[in-house]
Amino acid sequence: MKIYGPIPRRMLPWLTIAVLLLLAICLTPTLLRHESVVQIRVSHAGGPLPDGFYLYQQLTAQGIRIKSITPSGDALIIHFENEEQSLAAQKVLRRLLPDGFVVARHLDSASAASTTLNIS
Repeated sequence: MKIYGPIPRRMLPWLTIAVLLLLAICLTPTLLRHESVVQIRVSHAGGPLPDGFYLYQQLTAQGIRIKSITPSGDALIIHFENEEQSLAAQKVLRRLLPDGFVVARHLDSASAASTTLNIS
């Protein structure tokens, strides 16, 4: 078995470029992914949130793909793969939910700006 010696200096720039290229290829899908998030809240204090499993069933029946539904304090957070799924879900939620629910759409989970829609 042959033991390899140290890497020659003339190969270091090529190895560095290769490593950086591999990192860029691996990280690009993560950096380019834009997750869309919808938040459902009750407009009147003390009201119950809608059942997450029921919403999942209704949205899935309409062909809307959901990544996750999570309760977060006084809100229900629904994650979608893209903005088109989020917009389609908002249309269904307007018909599905009774009066008194507020739906806020965020373009991604890190975004501070949101568009609030009051379902009434």
